[in-house]
Amino acid sequence: QVQLVESGGGLVQPGGSLRLSCSTSGFTFSRYAMSWYRQAPDKERELVASITSTGNSNHYANSVKGRFTISRDNTKSTMYLRMNSLKPEDTAVYYCNAIGYEVSTLKTYWGQGTQVTVSS
Repeated sequence: QVQLVESGGGLVQPGGSLRLSCSTSGFTFSRYAMSWYRQAPDKERELVASITSTGNSNHYANSVKGRFTISRDNTKSTMYLRMNSLKPEDTAVYYCNAIGYEVSTLKTYWGQGTQVTVSS
C-alpha cells in the first residue's frame, strides 16, 4: 500500500555529484513533510535534510550545508536530494522518510534505502 522507493545511489569519486530520488505512493504526499536520513556502518542514523509539505522551507545538517539540496515535486509525489562536492564521509545508506498526520494520528514511513559510496 504505502511505498517509498529510493533510487540514484551508487559509487562516485570524491568531488563528484549524485541525485537521489524518493518515489512514493499510497499516502497523501503533499500533506507530509519529507526528509533524507543516512546511516554509515556502526553509526547512528542521522538527519541529512528535511523539507516542509509545501516545499517552502528546508533544513540541512551542518555537515552537508552548502553541498546538498533537497527538493520535492508534489505533482509527482517525489522527493529529491542533489549531492555535490561529495566526500568519503558522505558514504552511507540514504533513507527517505515521510511524516504527517492522518486524521489525528501521526504517521511515519520509511524507504528501504539506497547505498552511496564516495571513494577513489
